[in-house]
Amino acid sequence: MVVISRLNFLPLRHFIVNILSVVLAVFLLSASQQTVAQVTVKGTVYNMNRTKPLEAVSVVSSSGRGTTTDSSGHYAITVRETDSISFSYLGRSTMKYPVNQILAYDNFDVAIHVDATELKQVSVAPKNYHMDSLQNRQDYAKYFNYKKPGLKVTDPISGGTGVGLDLDEIINMFRFTRNRRLAAFQKRLISDEQDAFIDHRFSKLLVKKLTRMNGPELDTFMVRYRPSYNFTKNVSDYDFGEYIKLAAKDFKQNRNRPFGEMKKEKLPF
Repeated sequence: MVVISRLNFLPLRHFIVNILSVVLAVFLLSASQQTVAQVTVKGTVYNMNRTKPLEAVSVVSSSGRGTTTDSSGHYAITVRETDSISFSYLGRSTMKYPVNQILAYDNFDVAIHVDATELKQVSVAPKNYHMDSLQNRQDYAKYFNYKKPGLKVTDPISGGTGVGLDLDEIINMFRFTRNRRLAAFQKRLISDEQDAFIDHRFSKLLVKKLTRMNGPELDTFMVRYRPSYNFTKNVSDYDFGEYIKLAAKDFKQNRNRPFGEMKKEKLPF
C-alpha cells in the first residue's frame, strides 16, 4: 500500500516518479507472465469408487478459466503451467492440483467423494430452476462479482494519517490477459444464466399445453419464436401466455414462408 500523508507530502515530482516506476514494473511483470507456457489438461471425473463418471462437474483454474464435464465425465481446460486446477460437484470440492506437478496432461482423472446414494437422488429429483440458479451463483460467485480493476483509495494504516492507493488494484490493472479472460468468462456465465431463465419460462410443456403442437412442428416453433431475455423477465404470466398464443397463430399462418421473410414486428419481443 502506498500511503499519501496529509501532513508530510513528498514533492510532487518525486511522487509522480515513484508512481511511474511502480506502473513500469507492473507492466514488465505482466508482460513476462503472458509468456508463460500454456497446456491443455484433459481427463475424466468419477465418483468416489470410480464406478460412474460425473456430468456437470465444475473445473476451475486459479487464473480464472473454467469448464464443466460432459455427459461422459470428460473435461478439457487450457491453463498456464503456473496455475492450479480444482473440481467441485454437489458442494464437494477437491484440493487444488498444481499444473506443473501433473504427470500426464492428457489423462488426469479425478475422483470426487460422492457416493451412489447421492447420485441416485440427484438423477431422480425434479429439476428446480431457482435452486440450480442459486447454486450456480454460489459456485461461480467470484466470476459473477468480477469488476474491472481501477485506482482504489484505501483507509490509512492504523494509527497513521492520510489515505492510500491499493497496490493490488494497480497491479491488476495491467494484467490485461487475465482481465480479458475474467470478463469473457463472466459474460458467458451471465448469458448462460439468461438462456436458462428463458428455457424455464418458455418451456415445451407450457407451449404444448397452450398451442397443442407436437413433434417437429413444436421444435421449429420453439426456435423461431424464442423470446428475448428482457421480455421474458419483465412480462406477466398472463401476457406471456398471450404472447405464445399470438406467436402460434402467426406461425401457423406463415409456416410455409422462409423464416427470413416472416413478419413478426407485431409480436412483443
